[in-house]
Amino acid sequence: MATIKYKRLLLKLSGEALMGGKGYGIDTAVVARVAEDIKAATAAGCQIGAVVGGGNIFRGLQGAASGMDRANADYMGMLATVMNALSLQGALEQIGVDARVLSAIPMPTVCESYIRARALRHLEKGRVVIFAAGTGNPFFTTDTAATLRAVEMNSDAVVKATQVDGVYSADPKKVADAVRFERLSYEEVLARDLRVMDGAAIALARDNALPVIVCSIEEPGNLLKLLTGEARATVIGA
Repeated sequence: MATIKYKRLLLKLSGEALMGGKGYGIDTAVVARVAEDIKAATAAGCQIGAVVGGGNIFRGLQGAASGMDRANADYMGMLATVMNALSLQGALEQIGVDARVLSAIPMPTVCESYIRARALRHLEKGRVVIFAAGTGNPFFTTDTAATLRAVEMNSDAVVKATQVDGVYSADPKKVADAVRFERLSYEEVLARDLRVMDGAAIALARDNALPVIVCSIEEPGNLLKLLTGEARATVIGA
């Protein structure tokens, strides 16, 4: 087996990634494929944590734009992430991967509450830890939550799984001559407003010297390729 470059990763998945070709909700086939990718990564010896967004079910910003109280809308978005986290946990357990959902909003009937020491123990025992409900606070995105959890878990990097194979100068699906970047500094991402992750997430990564890796989740097996250095990806760092 090839030597892996990262021993512990925090995987950030958008809610839209789990939606597949549907206009709403969870595509179980997509979730199953993501689970297989995670299984392959853990089998290679990598400890995996994951943060899943909730945009396939509810977006706080959209709720606020339609007249809802922003804080309440954000809490609804956090609950959507719990639904996605439970879906991913179920898919992992169906293929024999031990997984735990830890929520920043206590809901003991449904899942465990987030406690840093508990999460670290789960990772050390080889379990996949799925962090739900963002940071537990309104006005913060799941990108920021992913970076925060990656720092707390002493992760080697945070992986932003997207529909494209890295960071481009423009949307490659709309701009034919968009330039793909192999490496970027935190400052370049912020200065160019590349919108890889929100500014707070990038600043938090920079302040903690945490690499951010942007790669495609569309290609089966790509997470394992990332671990062995074979995946096309953009690395954001110092």
